[in-house]
Amino acid sequence: MELIKNYILGFFSRSGNYVFSATVFARIFSFIASWIALKLISNEELGIVLFAYNIIVFLIPISGFGIHQSLIRYGALQKSKEEKNSLFLYVFNKGLIASAILILLIIISSFFISFKFENTQLYVIILSFLILPSFLFEIVRAQFRLQHNNKSFAYTELVHSIILLLSVFILSFFFKEMGYTIALLITPLITSILFIKKLNINFKSKIKLSITDFSFWKYGFFASLSNVLTQLLFVIDILLIGHLLENTEMVTNYRYISLIPFSLLFLPNVFIATDFVSFTEKIYNKEHIIKYIKSYMLFFFIISGLLLVFSFFFAEFTLNLLDANFVQFADTFIILIIGISGIYIFRGLFGNLLSSIGKAHVNYYIASLALVINIISNYYLIPKYGIKGAAITSAILMWFTGILSAILFGILYKNILLKEK
Repeated sequence: MELIKNYILGFFSRSGNYVFSATVFARIFSFIASWIALKLISNEELGIVLFAYNIIVFLIPISGFGIHQSLIRYGALQKSKEEKNSLFLYVFNKGLIASAILILLIIISSFFISFKFENTQLYVIILSFLILPSFLFEIVRAQFRLQHNNKSFAYTELVHSIILLLSVFILSFFFKEMGYTIALLITPLITSILFIKKLNINFKSKIKLSITDFSFWKYGFFASLSNVLTQLLFVIDILLIGHLLENTEMVTNYRYISLIPFSLLFLPNVFIATDFVSFTEKIYNKEHIIKYIKSYMLFFFIISGLLLVFSFFFAEFTLNLLDANFVQFADTFIILIIGISGIYIFRGLFGNLLSSIGKAHVNYYIASLALVINIISNYYLIPKYGIKGAAITSAILMWFTGILSAILFGILYKNILLKEK
């Protein structure tokens, strides 16, 4: 218990309690926003918007061609404030141009794709512009973390969710599904504008950094591709349900049944977001990293156990809070809870440790393998078991990718330490 106590105290010392509190409230507000959309918009129309939104969601990580991923890793290795700020400016300037190019590619590509649901192309085109404000929002948040200002980092999450809640309610009430779409677009933009001045960045700075070379872009590219595939592992279930079952209501059902399990992933994300810069700065300190791994895994093993017990007894009650029609899918809910335990204990930690040692491409290979297995499995399980089949595939892959990440990190980290000696 001493190990867990010290781990939590260290988390608090890095303002992790602010990140945790803000994230909890943000998830609650986000949940309420989704519930409001469900009540104000018909299932069929909302299903089409969500279908298009999920296409864009898995592309958002490659906004800026991934250099926002390089910002957080390489920025943590910079020593001075001036170097960190100069790196931010480089990423800001180059990333906005790259994001605009990506939006153009998406719009052009949409004219060559035959969508099954009416108006899907329209929503894909509109929501593609989400890439630009999302990129800006992420680099602002990353810079706060590099400044060890986790309080402001936490506030960005909270303010974002409040704006989302208000905009979804107002715009969905008056403009239904189009209003919901606009709310998704304007939320990260408004939040970024509110916080970017607090970074105290001198936008006239001209310091040239040697690290912004090919390896810098390569790391960001593979890290972004890895995140795209990781996002796709969550999104692919909805896409394949829509494709194989051709039922927009089942798309909506799975989206909302998986809402709570996937929202619970905020907890390991909170700890990693709080600690990533810290353990990256000390990544070559073997004793520190091993202690962190032991503390993290013990803590989340206990949390996972408690969560599983709760879900077995209260799955139906929880789903009934969303909609009485969702109760029939309680087994699907429990299966997803079992799956996210694998992310709690393994994947969340070791995936980020691989990135911390500069092995983002390994995460990409793991995610690529998982994606192939996901598609093959879902083509068999979804037609046979419906949305439960999609949940079974996801749960298995969450554990598989987590354990594989742990094994590969152990091997690669050992080799890196030997080279350092």
